[in-house]
Amino acid sequence: MPIDRDVLEAVREMDEHELRRLLILAKARLESRGISFPGASPEVKLRQQDVKCGKATCTRCPHGPYWYAYWWEEGKRRSRYLGKLEDLPEAVNG
Repeated sequence: MPIDRDVLEAVREMDEHELRRLLILAKARLESRGISFPGASPEVKLRQQDVKCGKATCTRCPHGPYWYAYWWEEGKRRSRYLGKLEDLPEAVNG
């Protein structure tokens, strides 16, 4: 099935942050279907977190759950905020 032209155009217009987020999401979806990428990139673990906003007047904390990706790179633990996504529970591996 060909990829919709609007989707392709949207990908072309993405900045680095958006492209990294798309890559993490696509990799998680493929891995949930049994496809792996050994050695191509670090192992990414997805996790949902509730987050406190830090506002003194907030009566609804914590907010979320929001998805975060975690991985190790150059000896440091890295993370990236992925957003509030509803369709990833089968992709959680960590």
